[in-house]
Amino acid sequence: MSTKNVALIVGATGLSGSYTGRLLKENGWTVVTLSRGVADLEFSDRHIAADLTDGAGSKAALAAAQDVTHVFFCTWSRQPNEAENVRVNGAMIRHLFEGLEGAALKHAALVTGLKHYLGSFDDYAKVKPYTPFLESSPRLPGLNFYYAQEDVLFEFAAKRGFTWSVHRPHTMIGFVIGNAMNMAVTLACYAVICKHTGRPFVYPGSTEQYNAVTDVTDARLLARQLLWTVDTPAAADTPFNTANGDVFRWTWLWQQIADYFGLEVAPHPGHPTPLVAQMADSPKIWAEIVAQHGLQDIPVDRLASWWHSDADLGRTLECFTDMTNSRTLGFAAYQSTRNSFTDVFDELKARKIIPA
Repeated sequence: MSTKNVALIVGATGLSGSYTGRLLKENGWTVVTLSRGVADLEFSDRHIAADLTDGAGSKAALAAAQDVTHVFFCTWSRQPNEAENVRVNGAMIRHLFEGLEGAALKHAALVTGLKHYLGSFDDYAKVKPYTPFLESSPRLPGLNFYYAQEDVLFEFAAKRGFTWSVHRPHTMIGFVIGNAMNMAVTLACYAVICKHTGRPFVYPGSTEQYNAVTDVTDARLLARQLLWTVDTPAAADTPFNTANGDVFRWTWLWQQIADYFGLEVAPHPGHPTPLVAQMADSPKIWAEIVAQHGLQDIPVDRLASWWHSDADLGRTLECFTDMTNSRTLGFAAYQSTRNSFTDVFDELKARKIIPA
């Protein structure tokens, strides 16, 4: 791949951004990274610290990115309600493209997710969409910051003449510290705490989700799809669902996770037992685990996102995706979901973040 391809990865410290950055670097790209703060990223050729909610400030910072040819927008900012989500997240992507007014952009990729089909946080799962979720499905009524981000992307692509792609992963699985939606690390922390305290390793979500067919997205597979999209002219101006390619039920995967950690699966009580409540005392317990096993001293609240895993595991409807758009164009990547989780667990052990 020619180094004339210069990627700007927005949200480079998160799951999708970090995995994409590493893959692009491995393929010979020049990688420019952007996040709110200073970051030392091994795959970054140049880092820009910018707060995209600040239009003037981000425009000044982006003066150092006018050589960018491709944008990978992999971030969002959580707000107290969907009206604010729309306003803030729409402004962030707008400020980005306004700040790149001198760049000769070829393509911009936006990473969103399944709230495209399930509704915003305010209206989450109030609809019963057809499964598997179809990329051709119309938008749902009401506010949704994913739609606001898409509209800005479409506007600037039409105005500036670059192509676009939208990628809709399910629950993202991978390794990163401090991510707000990191289920694999969250469940690893939960399992370790259950083992340390002798608490039952009970699936914390709904009975419906425990028994339903579902899927997830390995961050490595998303990165491969993002690169494939850039290299596939027929994929221009297309939305893509992004999932591992297998489906499973949590009744099976919960047992796989329990076996990995040497735990017994507790019977499901027939109702959710949210992690937010179960893990209210986790900071103190985690400090004990860190001291006992000589682990990296990282607070559990930087590792686990109890609230987000509660939302995913507590749904009362079936959620899995159809990948017709990319499959028909030749994207055939596949990832074992069990290995998506156990690979993260292995890395957590190797880095001394959880006990070996």
